[in-house]
Amino acid sequence: MHLKSLSAASAILAFVAASPTDYESQLEERGVTMRVDQVQRDTGDKLPSGASQVASTFRKFKKAVPDNVLAAAAAQGSVTASPSQYDGEYDCPVTVGTPGVTLPLDFDTGSSDLWVFSSELPASERSGHAYYTSSSSSTSKLDSGETWDISYGDGSGAEGNIYIDKVTIGGITVTSQAVEAAESVSSEFVSDTSNDGLVGFAFDSINTASPNHVQTWFGNAEAQLASPVFTANLKKGKAGNYNFGYIDSSEYTGSITYATINSANGFWEFSASGYAVGSGAFSSQSIDVIADTGTTLIYLPAAIVKAYYAKVSGSSNSASAGGYIFPCSATLPSLTIGIGSYKAVVPGTFLNYAPNTGSTCFGGLQSNAGIGLSILGDVFLKSQFVVFNQGVPKIGFAPGVSKS
Repeated sequence: MHLKSLSAASAILAFVAASPTDYESQLEERGVTMRVDQVQRDTGDKLPSGASQVASTFRKFKKAVPDNVLAAAAAQGSVTASPSQYDGEYDCPVTVGTPGVTLPLDFDTGSSDLWVFSSELPASERSGHAYYTSSSSSTSKLDSGETWDISYGDGSGAEGNIYIDKVTIGGITVTSQAVEAAESVSSEFVSDTSNDGLVGFAFDSINTASPNHVQTWFGNAEAQLASPVFTANLKKGKAGNYNFGYIDSSEYTGSITYATINSANGFWEFSASGYAVGSGAFSSQSIDVIADTGTTLIYLPAAIVKAYYAKVSGSSNSASAGGYIFPCSATLPSLTIGIGSYKAVVPGTFLNYAPNTGSTCFGGLQSNAGIGLSILGDVFLKSQFVVFNQGVPKIGFAPGVSKS
């Protein structure tokens, strides 16, 4: 995979807060800030199917993928669509080692490993992937006795050694970062040449290193930053960006509404206050959700999903498709999620995820049945400006600028 250019802002020492009373507005200039722009993955005209995304979510959260979803993913394989018809997938450039190799990696707030394809894989398994070669880095040191192992409910996974090496994201370098180098990956990872690894931004407790957890890149970089925050400004149909150490007021409107994070399970987990479909009445109820940049779709309780698609003429929960589908010509209603008093609106156009078969399309909102979690994935996050504050911890939402 060829890496496109990185546009990273130089260090800025100004910090913008959600409101004058927020503690962040009192921040002293004690560190740096930086921006990392996403780059679109080069997948040609072959793009993942909706069923494949559902299967990936089951695997990620260590649940067995339902047989009908596996069958649908296998039958559909990938869909052919132009970029104007489909919201592509995006990576961020990460440089590992000395001299550094730059790898396109996923930024994933739903996991806590920094793992990469490596030269320790057989040549056939790393074909088509960018990868890390520890022996070529003068700053690499084997973390003796430490290993990592990500295994999923269907038997897929990846595992390998851990090296301590220099990792640079944007303008910030962590000189002693645990880099999980893959020695073995399952066929699902081998065939997905758009994925060369990821950087986890969840909490350390769900890191898979053994016998000891290792710290995330953000946890190590935090002392260098002006504030222990990062923001996600993801966009539909184009690359977005992540900012570290500051909140850029030009990327959102109004004020930021915060929710307290329950980090007991290692995720950016909080209680949403309810939902609404289109112009319908808001239904107040507590919905335990996680914000996950590493999951594509939105997964909510079955009753909420059913209520949404009841407003979409011709929609159905299709076993053969692996989830809810609808006529591509349908006009989809918006979906509103409550965060405290704030109402986060996902436009209906965001909820048409991808072509399915024939004249049907696959929904960006699906049931969480069998997953065990409600997940606000990229379909939701692309409609918002999101603040991840690890110092408190808390999460903030505001309407994003130029989201569609």
